[in-house]
Amino acid sequence: MKSLFASVLVAMVPAFAVAANSDAAPAKPAHKTVAKASTAKAKPMTSREQLHSAAKQVASGFDAAEKALTPEELAIADKVYVGRMPCELGAYVTVSADGAAPGYFHVEGRGFKYHMAPVVSATGAIRLEDHKAGAVWLQIPNKSMLMNQKIGQRMADECMSSQQVAVAEALKKNPPPSLLDSRN
Repeated sequence: MKSLFASVLVAMVPAFAVAANSDAAPAKPAHKTVAKASTAKAKPMTSREQLHSAAKQVASGFDAAEKALTPEELAIADKVYVGRMPCELGAYVTVSADGAAPGYFHVEGRGFKYHMAPVVSATGAIRLEDHKAGAVWLQIPNKSMLMNQKIGQRMADECMSSQQVAVAEALKKNPPPSLLDSRN
């Protein structure tokens, strides 16, 4: 992406350089007139300001492209449980959809707030990540947990939505067979 950004800027530089080096001087009026404040013309942008503005527009385009989610990631986002979820040791985590960015979520609790996006996982677990903060929200059928990879600790564990509580209760009543017991 950075090389694409650099090539776009390099392509734009010659056009701005020509505008900046133009020998044509603006025409001056023969007599001075006093302009009213409401009809004052805006000062034209310098080539440096034009280049800076163009660079900002290109960068915002890259940010939007990076934030765009794939159809697979959007499918994962549809499976995320939202709401306030009680966790072990009296903690809680609130997961809410970001209305401004479809597929993104705000995950917050006591002392933390993350903006997370769905990530495809090989295990099938629902996984949300905040790459900048290093936070990961993992959701499996019977519980969820929040980890911070940068500081290397679990921030919340045994968090359960009402759906996950139902699954956990069903697993207690009817546990799956052990992998070790399935040998013949």
